[in-house]
Order: sequence, then structure tokens, then C-alpha cells
Amino acid sequence: MSLAGKRVLLVIGGGIAAYKTLELIRQLQERGAGVRAILTEAGAQFVTPLSVASLTADRVYQNLFDLTQESEMGHIVLSRSADLVVVAPATADLIAKMAAGIANDLATTALLATDKRVLIAPAMNVKMWEHAATQRNIETLKADGIAVVGPNVGELADGEFGAGRLAEPVAIVVAIEALLNPDTRLSGLKALVTAGPTHEPLDPVRYIANRSSGKQGYAIASALADAGAETVLISGPVELTPPPRMKLVRVETARQMWTACEAQLPADIAVCSAAVADWRPEMAANSKLKKRDAPSTIKLTENPDILAGLAHHAKRPSLVVGFAAETDDLIANASAKRIAKGCDWIVANDVSMGIMGSDKNRVHIITAKGAEAWPEMSKVDVARRLVSLIADTVGKRAA
Repeated sequence: MSLAGKRVLLVIGGGIAAYKTLELIRQLQERGAGVRAILTEAGAQFVTPLSVASLTADRVYQNLFDLTQESEMGHIVLSRSADLVVVAPATADLIAKMAAGIANDLATTALLATDKRVLIAPAMNVKMWEHAATQRNIETLKADGIAVVGPNVGELADGEFGAGRLAEPVAIVVAIEALLNPDTRLSGLKALVTAGPTHEPLDPVRYIANRSSGKQGYAIASALADAGAETVLISGPVELTPPPRMKLVRVETARQMWTACEAQLPADIAVCSAAVADWRPEMAANSKLKKRDAPSTIKLTENPDILAGLAHHAKRPSLVVGFAAETDDLIANASAKRIAKGCDWIVANDVSMGIMGSDKNRVHIITAKGAEAWPEMSKVDVARRLVSLIADTVGKRAA
């Protein structure tokens, strides 16, 4: 999607993740956007004004009391000449100041003076992110109409693991595009997405599960919401930040996921990306099984087939899309699955290549017309391309 002619004011906060803003600037310019940057005092400890100026081909704005600029009310001009203000990384300090309306430097003054939409990309230590004060501040900003992208879950610069990683530049660009070029092709339609694994309990502490990070399903749900669809995300247990602009239903088991899906019908679109466990233990123990008492065999029973259930439901969505994770004979197995389940499309990927849990994917789209191979790309880009195809198809059917 082009951002030609769009103007972005980038506020670079202080944090090790500030180095990613250089790539963000490059990606925005590749899409035709003009970028101006405000570099905070803390941000300048991680990226240099020269680096930012070289990429933006503009001066870097740092000092609220720059007399040359402030004689023309520079912070007002900066904040209002842009089409969108982006704060990346948005530190806990910046977020707190924004929530409280504090304006004690150029960045916070411009943010308080702007009459344009604001997008923040938080990045900080996991404990800082999870702190009640930060969460209160985030909710305040959301209520004020400020958009949020990320943070991601993963290993942090301080060695800890959890939520706090700056969203990748491509994800921030997608969020920027959604705000500057809102896609309304699916407006008025309802979309249902399943994501993540299901956990089938053996006892209160053990379970059977499939491997799934949920990243692809969450990206698809976000892309559907960006395209204007009323989106419901039914998620198994994952360590991902809930996407904005949609209803989130958390479940644990396949039976819970199926019940949640049925409760959301009728829907126009269903995308079943969850890695649902095919079987569950016939009997789950009420208390922890001791090693000495563990049964030598576990009797399994079949779980509900969610994809087939939606495809053959009396309230069947107009478009039902399934996923097939295969290790052998990808196209043949995925094509057979599409016919057996009764769905319209299958998104097939070869998980023998180590795709599970990564940020990239390489898929084939299987339809009644055959198989279309897509090149390897980020899961965010896979989601955007898939939703564009969905919008084209549902639009034609509705016409």
C-alpha cells in the first residue's frame, strides 16, 4: 500500500530499541512517505542526530527552545504539518507524560499540541510494561483515541523474557498504513478467526497440545480489523498481546473453541488458523497424577472438527478458510483436506522447514482452481495479502 504524499512526524524515545527507527524511516520512505523526526534527549543516547538526519534528508528537531524555530512556533508547526504522529520507541516515561498531559520538552509539547492521530509503539522492560501504572496509562491513551502497536513478546535487551519488545518496523508500517489509508472493503461484515493451540488436560497440571505460537492467526485478525471487518478472535493459550479493535475470546480446549465459534455465528468470514488438538484424553484426572500411579496407556477420544463444523453448519459463513500444517506431500495433503473438510480455501505451509513459532511464513493457497505458491514473507505480510484476497472474493460475491 502506498503512502505517497503522506507526512509522518516520528518521535524517537530513549531505549535500545531506538536503533530500529532507522529501518522504520527507510521503510516509510520506500512507500513514499515523508518523515520528520523529533529526537528526545534520551533517544540521542542510542541513535545520533546525524544518522536520523541522513535518512530523513531533513534537520532533526531536538530543542524546545530553539529560537529560530520557536519564533515561528516550531512545536505547533511540527505537530500539525504531519498527517500522523508516531512515537517509537514509546518508553514508560513518555507514555506516562502523555497520559498526564505533561509538556516539558519538544516531544511532549508537540504531542500535546497536535490535532492529528497519534500512534505509539511501546518498548520497555517486561516488569515496567506489566506495572499497574503503565497499564493504567495505556488504557488512558487508548480512551483518548491514541493507537497502540505492540509490544511484542520475546527476549529483551536486559536478558529477561516477556512483553516489552518494540514491534518490528514492518508491523509499525502496517499500523501506520491502516491509520493513513483505512481499508473499508470489509466494512459491515463479520469475521471469525481462530488462533493458537488448544490444551487438552490429562490432569490439572498436564495436557496434550499442538505447537502453535498464534502469531499468524493474530496477524490475520488484525488485518481483517484493519480492512473494516467486525472481527472476533477466538484464541487458545498464547503469549501474545491482544490486538486492538476486535473482540477477544480466550479458550483452552477444542470443545471450548467450538462452543465459542458457534456462539459467534452467523458470520460472513471464518479463518481457522488454530492448531486444534485432534484428540483429548477420554478421562481427565481431577487431581495431579503421581508418577507411581500414572497409567501405562491413555485412552483418547476425538475432538470436535471445528473447520468441518463451520463449513457444514446451517449458519455457514460465506467464506471458510482453513490451515494445513504438513511435513510431507504438502499440496496433495492440503488439497485433500480442503475437499474433506468442505471449506473454500486452505492455507498450507510446510512445517518441516521450522516455520512454527517464527515471524516468517511460506504458504500455498489451495482453492478449487488449484494451488498458488507465495514467497516467504513475514506473517504480517501473509496476513495482509490473504485479507486482500478475502476482500476481493467476498466483495465479488456480495456484488
